[in-house]
Amino acid sequence: MDFSEDFAGWPEPRTVFPIAGVDLRVLAGDHPFYSANHEAIAENWVSETAANSHLFDGRMIFQKRLALTSEGLAGEGHMIPFSTFMYWRRQPERQGGIHLFAYPVIESSDGALVAIRMGAHTANPGQVYFAAGSLEPEDTVDGRCDLEHNMRREVLEETGFDLRDAQAGDGYFATYHRRTVTVLRMFRFDLTADEIVERIHAHMLVADDKEIAGAVAIRSADPEAYSYNFAMLPVIDWYFHKSSLT
Repeated sequence: MDFSEDFAGWPEPRTVFPIAGVDLRVLAGDHPFYSANHEAIAENWVSETAANSHLFDGRMIFQKRLALTSEGLAGEGHMIPFSTFMYWRRQPERQGGIHLFAYPVIESSDGALVAIRMGAHTANPGQVYFAAGSLEPEDTVDGRCDLEHNMRREVLEETGFDLRDAQAGDGYFATYHRRTVTVLRMFRFDLTADEIVERIHAHMLVADDKEIAGAVAIRSADPEAYSYNFAMLPVIDWYFHKSSLT
């Protein structure tokens, strides 16, 4: 397997491209980035939690290396403490690992996209992006990541919607920037954007997890419409450009 260290041979960053599939192995032992930086990680976590006492140092899956082939994305990663990721993302070059997560792109019956706004106490306060989260231990089956489970779990927890009630798009897409790889899949609900947003707001009143501060309907590729997470920009540009051609 020709694993990429620098994404050589991949499509241009911040573009959306189809992939044939995803195969992510979870290896035993510590991630090399954690082993090399555990003292600095601990020091940074003290600063992170001093600024935001609501942060929780749970476990997530962090890629060690990735390959893009005709069969899709293949990767090898390890379980790391969330504090490791928080330290890694503060590094200017973000070397030593690759963050891969899944985006369930929620599409309404009237051609809009629906995203959520993160709460003030989260790691991404105020940012707008699709209901999603890092791959966690419960998103693994037989030593491999289950992206479909991750997407269903995150959307159900944050919005109350079950992705099994949506019409799933054919296949996966991907985009990347600054050593963060986003895997996309479309999910279309037979509801208008306003109806989806209204139901999400109703779910917020009874949800155990209070991570989100609201939901928004996205009706254009305008990058200034909301306080988007950087991973959102290529997705909305691709979606609305694609839609204008059909």
